[in-house]
Amino acid sequence: MKQRIVTGLIGGVAFLLLVYVGKEWYSLLVLTLAILGLFEFLRMAGIAPFGFAGVLGYLLMVSIMWPDLYFSTWVHLRVPDLLLPVTLLLLMYSVIRKNQFHIEHAALTLIGALYIGCGFSYMAATRNIPDVGLHLTILALLGIWASDSGAYFVGKAIGKRKLWPAISPNKTVEGSIGGFIIATVIVLGVNAWLGTFPLTKALAIAAVAGAAGQMGDLIESAFKRHFDVKDSGHIIPGHGGVLDRVDSWILVFPVLHLLGIV
Repeated sequence: MKQRIVTGLIGGVAFLLLVYVGKEWYSLLVLTLAILGLFEFLRMAGIAPFGFAGVLGYLLMVSIMWPDLYFSTWVHLRVPDLLLPVTLLLLMYSVIRKNQFHIEHAALTLIGALYIGCGFSYMAATRNIPDVGLHLTILALLGIWASDSGAYFVGKAIGKRKLWPAISPNKTVEGSIGGFIIATVIVLGVNAWLGTFPLTKALAIAAVAGAAGQMGDLIESAFKRHFDVKDSGHIIPGHGGVLDRVDSWILVFPVLHLLGIV
């Protein structure tokens, strides 16, 4: 637990610093995390991360993210829509490799590239919003972290009823509610200090961070249970892999955009 807390604090401060700096530094961070996340996903799925299918997955993911990265303002590059070409190539590859690369592997490659790529793309797009992008990103992240930590500690203290035992046996209803409330308090408090958004918008940000954040965590838990692994990786001491830490982020930021909250 001590290692988890220390690593979390150091990583959180470093991450927020790059969020504050923004521009190419934040885009580089987001792109790096996305590549590491897809690497972990492919490895969990039993797909060679640097094989033919894996490379196609990276290309598709980067093509999705590129327009929202700060680098795209440096290079006027028209990125083609690679979804159809990559899908066709993966299907043909499944035929060529016969029983070594199945149709399920092709589907998982696409899901990983789309899910992770879209999630991080919206993270980059949110930070790039003029005037309010920095504060919106910080509020969303603080809400996610508050919900995650609140759900854990409230669940440990008073949790009795299991939230979704088939997916994540340690999560409780009491912890989920507690995390949602704590996220709301943190987001509203920080927004009151920053004075950026009206109360209704701050409440909407808190609601998405609390609810979609916990759903993102459950989605990652479902992946790990399906692939029969404890953690997505081991790159972060005490926390597991990149996907173990960003599972909420890659759902919250797209939902904020889909609901028109940004």
